[in-house]
Amino acid sequence: MNYYTRADILRIVEEEDVGFIRLQFTDIFGVMKNVAITASQLEKALDHQIMFDGASIEGFARIEESDMYLYPDLDTFEIFPWRPQQGKVARLICDVYKPDGTIFQSDPRYVLKKVMFQAKSMGFEFDVGTECEFFLFHTDDDGLPTTVTHESAGYFDLGPLDLGENARRDMVLTLEDMGYEIEASHHESAPAQHEIDLHYDEALASADSIMTFKLVVKTIARRHGLHATFMPKPKSGINGSGMHINMSMRKDGINIFHDSKDPAGLSKEAYWFIGGLMKHMKAICFITNPVVNSYKRLVPGYEAPVYIAWSARNRTPLIRIPDTRGDAVRVELRSPDPSANPYLALAVCLAAGLEGIQNEIMPPKSVDCNIYEMSEEERKASGIEMLPGSLLEAAREFEKDAFIQSVLGEDLSKKYIEAKTREYADYRAQVTDWEISRYLHRL
Repeated sequence: MNYYTRADILRIVEEEDVGFIRLQFTDIFGVMKNVAITASQLEKALDHQIMFDGASIEGFARIEESDMYLYPDLDTFEIFPWRPQQGKVARLICDVYKPDGTIFQSDPRYVLKKVMFQAKSMGFEFDVGTECEFFLFHTDDDGLPTTVTHESAGYFDLGPLDLGENARRDMVLTLEDMGYEIEASHHESAPAQHEIDLHYDEALASADSIMTFKLVVKTIARRHGLHATFMPKPKSGINGSGMHINMSMRKDGINIFHDSKDPAGLSKEAYWFIGGLMKHMKAICFITNPVVNSYKRLVPGYEAPVYIAWSARNRTPLIRIPDTRGDAVRVELRSPDPSANPYLALAVCLAAGLEGIQNEIMPPKSVDCNIYEMSEEERKASGIEMLPGSLLEAAREFEKDAFIQSVLGEDLSKKYIEAKTREYADYRAQVTDWEISRYLHRL
């Protein structure tokens, strides 16, 4: 992470001939928004005098209290390397404040900061690394996205089978130009599906990175004549896209999830963290898998985890402990998908884990066999439950979990439930191509 002062920002903007600055923020659904200003207005922005109409952003504010102000986080300053070299374009990620100078408590970035402050008060720092998957599809003659691809590459394939190799390489190089460390990138299992893994970082920086990552991927894909989508399941019959979240906790700079004396290499805090996650997993799913399409991915048969279990030995459970030791020990949550708002997703995961540590919640026994091959009776006997099967089911689980609602706060929780319930109702009212082909000629 860079550490900038106000004077640094003003100097860099002048020296680098930056002509345009985007003041970015994220709505409650994880969609990036921005107010664009010229360099002549930068000092005004740094003085927190740039406002926007919060009532126009779904879930943000009522008409009678719609004025919102953007407070730039100076450490997020970046110059976009794909923009012109004269009159460059930069960005600052912002927090959202109310006119009275108080923080807007439904700002997703604040929600994460609030839980991180709780962790800090307990002596912990929360680190996160994500494995984000996406598809690269062709566009039509009007430049609109399709689900068409000419490639048939699979897991870890390379060119010439992997026709998106050049675009993915440019995405990685662009991210590195912006100062982000990329651990790995590769073709995923489905045709046109790719993965880029972001380096471990403190949680807020990781959430900011995910939002920037999505912007870079979409921008570079367009420069290659492609459309990048983070839709979890854009095509039936193939694997969907996930966003595995790897998590660990530090205390005094030391990873507290590691215990060399434990057979799985896990400390009691790691077990309690897993226990907290599993206790609240059904409600967490509403945040980590927040769209109707998320639940098309979460079905048996396509590698996505659907059973609430954990293991240090196989990849079928919801929570996996990768085969690492020492400072690299981490807990991998495999159910989230890239449509999630990263600030809210990390906030609920951290809060659940902290509750597990505070209350010493032990998880059930690990499941070290292939859960998909177990019979329903065997899963039931082992106490293995399933994730919600639809967005509506997830909403109902969220409504029952007062603790996870408290992480978002009453106002944000209410707005989120209302919006997602309405989204599901709109989906239920649609007549799909599948129904037409299935029933129209037969009934």
